[in-house]
Parts: sequence; C-alpha cells; structure tokens
Amino acid sequence: MLKIHFSAEDILRTRVAPAADPVWELVLSLHLLPTRDRDPLLAGWRHTVTRGLRQGPASAGLRLLLALNPPRGYFPDFLTPYESTDGFEAGLEAVRRTPVSLLRRDLSLLAAGNALPAAATALARGEPGTLHDLTGAMEQYRDLAIDPYWTRIQAAVEADRARRARSLLDGGVEGLLAGLRPALHWESGVLQVRGYPHSRELHLDGRGLLLVPSFFCAATPVALLDPALPPVLVYPVDRLGGLAPAPGEAAGPGTPDAGREALAALLGRTRAAVLAVSDDGCTTGEVARRLNISPAAASQHTTVLRNAGLLVSHRDRNTVLHTLTPLGRAMLNS
Repeated sequence: MLKIHFSAEDILRTRVAPAADPVWELVLSLHLLPTRDRDPLLAGWRHTVTRGLRQGPASAGLRLLLALNPPRGYFPDFLTPYESTDGFEAGLEAVRRTPVSLLRRDLSLLAAGNALPAAATALARGEPGTLHDLTGAMEQYRDLAIDPYWTRIQAAVEADRARRARSLLDGGVEGLLAGLRPALHWESGVLQVRGYPHSRELHLDGRGLLLVPSFFCAATPVALLDPALPPVLVYPVDRLGGLAPAPGEAAGPGTPDAGREALAALLGRTRAAVLAVSDDGCTTGEVARRLNISPAAASQHTTVLRNAGLLVSHRDRNTVLHTLTPLGRAMLNS
C-alpha cells in the first residue's frame, strides 16, 4: 500500500493536471502494449500499434525505449518529468537535460530486475547522442500509438476532469480526494493507494500533490519513486468507448448552426439540448433546471442518450453527473 500524508498546506496546494499529459500517456501505454489481456477497449489499438512497430525500422532508440518500460514493476522516473505538464516538447527537452546522477540511479534500479541493451550503458553516462536517440524514439512511438487516438484520450480525461471539478466545487479539496474512490481512499489526512506493489509512505511536506488523470494508467495509480521529485500521482480514468474510431470523427468541419439543427432533427430538440448542456458536465437536476423540464424527463432523456453511447453517467452519493463520450462530442461538434 502507498500512503500519501497531507498537511493543511498540502491540501491547499493539491490540484488536477490541466489536460491529458502526453508523456505520461506515452510511457504508460508502453506498459500495456505487451500484455495479453482481452480488454476490448484496447484490443484494436494494441494490434495496430504492435503491427506498426514490427513493420517499422527497429532503431536502437526504440529498442532502448521498450527496454526501459517493462510491463510490470519499476520504470525510470526521468522518463516522466514534471515539465511534461507544459506539453510533449517540454517533456522531451526535460528528458534530454536529465542529470547524469539521476540517469545512473534510475538505470541501476531498473537493471537490478531487467536485462537492458548495450545502449543503456551510454545512456547512464548521459551521452547526448543516446538521449537524442531515446527522445527520437519517443516521438516515433507517439506518431504511431498516441497521436491518432489523441482526441479520444483527451475526451476521456476531460470527462474525468469535469467530475473532479464538481467534487471540488461541492466539497473542496477534501471532497476531491474523497471522490477518487475506489482506486484511492482518503481518510484523516492520508490518501491510500490500495493494491500498490510496494509498501511506501510519502510525506508531501507542504509541496501539495499534482493529480494526473490518465487514459492508459492501469487499475493501480502510479507515483514517482524518488520522494525528492515534485509529488505526482497518476490515476486511471474511465476509458469511455475505448480507442475504436467513433462514427463521424474524421468528418470535415461544418457550420455549427447547421450541425446543431441536423442534430436536433436526428435526436429531437430536447435530447439535442440535453447533449449540449452536458458538454462541460451536468447533473440530472441541472439538466432539468437549465432546460425547464421535469427531473423525471431529464432522467429519461439522459438514459436514452447514455444507452446510445453519447453520454456517460457517474453516480456520487445522491447525484448523477453526465458527461459526453467521444461519440457524443463528435456528434455535438459535427
């Protein structure tokens, strides 16, 4: 179990990452790539990416990247720098600037339980050419495994952020932390990650915690091993419809008004309006108030839209929050 200890100052400094983190998504997706589970939400993605890697050039940088990310156990902290919150390029630049002492430490820990290619020795010395080969491989892998699916990854993360924003508004930061169940358990100033592979205690010491919602995070949240690094906890989000392309996602842009009229003709004006007000997340009661319909009617319309795969609904105590699925967003923006 991982126990993260909060002071009052830590609670004030805890926040949720502003968007899907492209470097974390890349690294965590590498861990899921070789697994043999039959998750239907990832099966097509895994097949496409694996085939693309086999058909593409087997560069030394790509072999090194795969070796640094085994499907289970430790992986190097330096691959997911804090700077990636500012975007993919900022994250890669931080990887290239990793101090030699951190490279040596992280690779020594990894080598204790894994066979590493010869390039890892040059990487541990901080050789610029090897660091550039590694980040070049990260760009190559991103083009194949992340970029084609980025819209859907972002949609799943944004739906989760809407839930967290609601928890924060209703209950403050403690409400936000308590709402992260079942993956996390908040009690008496301690956030517990049950099922964590190692027993650890992390004291935030006034630094706060950055919560990073992630599409490719597996069932167990992930924290950096080095307690001196800025505290980060990556947790899994609902993958909604997975990574299968949604109908109409590749369609060209049209005029928004014409699109909304067509949507109303297809769904009916009230259901189209329910879809629109759910763009940023909306409870059943808020749908009823905003559209001036009864709560029973709001519940009926959201049920129909959810069954059609256009909304996803999350219950928290006595309220149900509705957010758009990637298909619902594609229909709304078509």
